[in-house]
Amino acid sequence: MKISLIGKKALVGGASGGIGKAIAIQLAESGASVTLMARNEQKLKTTLQSLSISERQSHRYLVVDFSDYKGYKKIISAYFESNSVDILVNNTQGPAAGNTLEKQVNDYQVAFDLLFKTVVFTTELALRHMMQNRWGRIINVASVSVKEPLSYLALSNSIRASLVTWAKSLATDVGDKQITVNNILTGYFDTERIAQLNAKKAEQLGVSEDEVLADMQSKVPVKRIGDPEEYGYLVTFLASDKAAYITGTQIPIDGGLLKSL
Repeated sequence: MKISLIGKKALVGGASGGIGKAIAIQLAESGASVTLMARNEQKLKTTLQSLSISERQSHRYLVVDFSDYKGYKKIISAYFESNSVDILVNNTQGPAAGNTLEKQVNDYQVAFDLLFKTVVFTTELALRHMMQNRWGRIINVASVSVKEPLSYLALSNSIRASLVTWAKSLATDVGDKQITVNNILTGYFDTERIAQLNAKKAEQLGVSEDEVLADMQSKVPVKRIGDPEEYGYLVTFLASDKAAYITGTQIPIDGGLLKSL
């Protein structure tokens, strides 16, 4: 099966590294023109240089801070004044780790702005072109924790669950416009985020980070954590015409980690 995204324009959040970068690389390899978004301009430049490019492609980047909602809203609004996208990959950095006893009400508001409001606002802007064109792909990077909450990620558990249910409703509302909306439930992947979480957990437990990683791998049926490149393959498929009948779903990519159906 050959996937071609030639002529399509994609906007990818969190694209300076990890999962976001892997997604951008795969979309570009399939022919899409990609706009990268993240906080670190130097990393964005590095990612930009790693994207394959042909005469029919044009890649660029936006320096944004998803944790600064007002600032982000201004930048993304300006972008959509003169640009449109066919494929939107909603992906941001995760909120600070911690359990429910470590978090206050304001922490949830901050996480809501980061994980929910930025996604909804960006999607609203992207939908204008998608609805006129009667074609679009909205793909949300979520987490397996919306099905099986992780005690040390109280903020992420709570807000991502809201995002997933919102996206399910949106899929129903825009389905007749040939726009699909899908959520990917992310398991353990070899990213900086996982390394940071493991470092904190190792410190709390008084063990080495290697021990934390080994324990994590042991809980995954395939006995390893994921390669971000594998994530990029799934997103590229969902972004293509091949996945036109897949919408309103929550698709785990976790090596079998989830125990629930």
